[in-house]
Formats: sequence, structure tokens, C-alpha cells
Amino acid sequence: MKKDAIAIIPARGGSKRIPKKNIKLFHGKPLITYSIETAIASELFDKVIVSTDDEEIARIAKEYGAEVPFMRPKELSDDYSSSADAVEHAINFLQTKGESFRYICTIYATAPFLQIEYLKKGFEALKNSDAKMAFSVTSMPFPVQRTFKITQDERCQMFWPENFSKRSQDLEEAYQDAGQFYWEDTTKEWKDLPFGSQSIPIVLPRYLVQDIDTSEDWKRAELMYKVLQEES
Repeated sequence: MKKDAIAIIPARGGSKRIPKKNIKLFHGKPLITYSIETAIASELFDKVIVSTDDEEIARIAKEYGAEVPFMRPKELSDDYSSSADAVEHAINFLQTKGESFRYICTIYATAPFLQIEYLKKGFEALKNSDAKMAFSVTSMPFPVQRTFKITQDERCQMFWPENFSKRSQDLEEAYQDAGQFYWEDTTKEWKDLPFGSQSIPIVLPRYLVQDIDTSEDWKRAELMYKVLQEES
């Protein structure tokens, strides 16, 4: 049965801070496979596609059930290329083959904590609304209103000094992009910023969220995953 939805997983091969990050073994499996397997198991998508410029990533993606209908051009695979560029290229490629989908879900390759429950929640929320996007978010672990920067002379300077004496519970809770999935309804036009009034936040618990950009991030993610597996 056609669901009119596609998952696109951008995964370039040129990661520098963590070499070959997208296919580095994470608890015994290449990192990208967690996103692929969760997307397929959700049964939400007509296709699960990986967009990559790397032959090894492509091979592993296919082994775990994803489609790799093209190799991403090198000009869309450097340090300055965004996931949005990769997704747009994938959509344009599919359109040249006569394929189009109303709902597109960008899923990051570095999301081992991705859960079917929240993917489905995002899809249902978007379908039953007039929003353009539904995406994963999580609450900040501390009040952003009390943050500060380190100045050039190695001193501290608060961004909002007026909040120094306020209690944490009196400050409004802030949220951040959880970096897991982004549902989009292609029939609607953007009239606001993506993190604005046209987007529905799908709130994830903080124990299911971890950016993986550095070696420290990787180690923390592995420890978090181990604890979750032990408790399940």
C-alpha cells in the first residue's frame, strides 16, 4: 500500500572529527544502520533512501535494506554542503524518474537512539495539522537565560545579566533541535523559519538525545546506549 512518504538519510563519507563516522561500529553495528533499521521497521515509508558519495557507505546501506539509487555528486559532499542540499538533490533525482512523495522525512545517519514511537508521532502530528514540518526536539538541560560567554581576556560575560539572581524554575524552558528526524509536507510553502510557527515540535526525553560530532560525544553516546539496553 502506497503511503506517500519517503525517508532520506544523508550520509557523506568525509567526516573529519570522527573518521568514517557514519559507518564506524557502534555497539557492534555501523552507526548508520540504526537509522535504516528503525525507518524500515516503522512501516511508515514507501522507500528508505541513503544519499551518499561513499561506496562503502552505499554497500552497507544496501546490506541493511536501504536503497541507494544514485551516488551523490562530489560538489554536494564537501564540508560546506548541508543535509538540506543532499535532500533537495535526492528529491530532484526521484522526480526525474517520475517519482514524487507528499511527505519527506530526513533522518540523520547519526541517530542510534531513534525510536519508532516518535517517528510515528511526528508523522501523525503533521498529517493532522496545517503545519509544514514536524521534527524532533528536546529540552535544554539548563536555563539558557543564565548562560555566559568567555571573553577575549578569559573572563566571563553573561548574555542576560538580569537573569543572574532569578531562580531556575522562574525562567521559561527552552528547547533545542534533537537532530534525529524532520518530517516535511511538500504541498505547503515555507512562510517562516523552520524552527518557527509552521513547525510542530516532537519532544523527546533527554536520555534519548545525543549529538555525535566529537570523540567525547561518541563515548557518551555509547555509555547512554549501554544503559538503555541494560534497562530494557
